[in-house]
Amino acid sequence: MGGDLARRRVNAWALGIVVERNYRDRVPTSMTRAQVLRFRVRAQQLDSPVDRGSVALAETAVLDLGVQDTGPDGGIWALAIRGVDVSALTGDELATAWTIRGAPHLYRRPEMGSVAAAVAPFSDADAGKRIFDASKPLKAAAIGNLDGLDAVAKAMRSIVAKPMVKGDVSAAVTARMSAPYLRFCRPCDATHLYEMPFRLAALRAGLELQAGTSPPVLQRLPGFKQAKAASQRHDVVRAYLRLLGPATPKHVAEYLDAPVKDVKARWPSDATEVSVTGEQRWMLADEAELEPERATGVRLLGPYDLFLQARDRTLLVADNSRAKALWPAIGRPGAVLRNADLAGLWRPRKSGTKLTVTVELWAKASAAIRRQVTDQAEVLAAFRGIRLAAVDFGD
Repeated sequence: MGGDLARRRVNAWALGIVVERNYRDRVPTSMTRAQVLRFRVRAQQLDSPVDRGSVALAETAVLDLGVQDTGPDGGIWALAIRGVDVSALTGDELATAWTIRGAPHLYRRPEMGSVAAAVAPFSDADAGKRIFDASKPLKAAAIGNLDGLDAVAKAMRSIVAKPMVKGDVSAAVTARMSAPYLRFCRPCDATHLYEMPFRLAALRAGLELQAGTSPPVLQRLPGFKQAKAASQRHDVVRAYLRLLGPATPKHVAEYLDAPVKDVKARWPSDATEVSVTGEQRWMLADEAELEPERATGVRLLGPYDLFLQARDRTLLVADNSRAKALWPAIGRPGAVLRNADLAGLWRPRKSGTKLTVTVELWAKASAAIRRQVTDQAEVLAAFRGIRLAAVDFGD
């Protein structure tokens, strides 16, 4: 028993986060930037003393909203740094689907019916905003945006009876759809479906993405049936407030690519007002009663980690040049999270079975901080199944 305790302590230290969960029982009327970031770290379980497997999949909060699975350090890495024992996953526990902003996200497989209801457009106008330029020809042909998504979903469902590569599905659906659904693609030098209706219709068709496939392979979700309404747990407005609050309707709308009007119509009645650096925001009342104490330690957030998906980027990173480096149009780096704040950038470079991690810290770092970052790089290399060759701090 003593050995198990020691191993748990070593694993928690190696993952680099130690926090005391002492909360003051009060509802704040205002919050500082530091308090907001600590709130999000706690809500997203980035503050847990983490042993491997210390957080069960069923209790992993970010899966309620969906974990974006983009790149080698995507969804599974995001779960790993929140304490999930990803080495124990068999492949049946999670499902991957194109959902929010058309990006691939991970969810708990048994909950996909509720998830599908949660991520569906709120209205025809919302659907039109989410499918971008594909809405214009549908409108010209007197086809509603939701009807258009349903038509594409029906075709996809009938075609994907067995696993199929995305390109083959697209070609087969294109052959069945009329002109308002199609566009000429210059890069492909071919006519095919608009991309966003294709992606957003897939889950409506009961289709998931086969894990780890590139190009994506679509297949049917066994026993899938979309719920009539999402559970409160998967309600995307509530989940955003719970995980990325305090926030405004505009923040949530930008995250979803939805109209602000639709988000306001679904604003939780139990949301309470709070001022953040002079701006009126909201958070869920039951969450507002809990304020976490200071977290310490380091984690390497993947480029699309939920912590970085908040739409108040100027709160996360006030310096414009640093923000541009963190969120470039192409080729995002990861972020170094230290003491519940963003402290720099990191990029991986793989060569054979070796990994080099290049780190750019935004302030002079002590030897202790460098050791913490290096410890995290070791964890990342082990996660990838390769050896850490070096951590390059650029000096």
